[in-house]
Amino acid sequence: MMLESDSGLQQIRLMTHSDLALVLAWRNHPDVRRYMYTQHEIDSTEHLKWFERCLLNPQKHLLIFEVAHQSLGFVSLNEVERAVVAEWGFYVAPDAPKGSGRQLGNAALNYAFGKLKLKKIKGEALAYNQRSIQFHKALGFQEEDVLRNHHFDGERYHHVIQLGLLRDNWHSSFENQENSDDKLS
Repeated sequence: MMLESDSGLQQIRLMTHSDLALVLAWRNHPDVRRYMYTQHEIDSTEHLKWFERCLLNPQKHLLIFEVAHQSLGFVSLNEVERAVVAEWGFYVAPDAPKGSGRQLGNAALNYAFGKLKLKKIKGEALAYNQRSIQFHKALGFQEEDVLRNHHFDGERYHHVIQLGLLRDNWHSSFENQENSDDKLS
């Protein structure tokens, strides 16, 4: 799926074997890993097994976000309810330019709601990851629940914030973003 932006041609595409090393490097970077449920450093064997399991599951969509043919982020969409609801996870490359996260979010949601025809995207964030929670809300997600003391990181328990975005709200949110962007130009 190709999109045009101020910073060049954007696309979201399926992840391939040739992306494995890059995605593993991003995932293992301390700035990414510290916000994951699984926080250990993943080796290439574990990473390959995960990828191959995902390839066998038609409900899993592993995507790479690119701008001007440069890979800048990863998105996972996992259809969980009759192909109308998916959970998502994502991260941008640690050295991605400022604003790449917002671009990745917009491209991934356009893909989910446009190409996959999903009705809802669900996201989760560890409660201490306020940046991710605010990111979700900026994209139009609404906080739906707090799972208290839900995740144990090996030392202590953390709350998990659940967020959701309906396709109808995305269109409204996206149109409002475009209108406010036009006013800034």
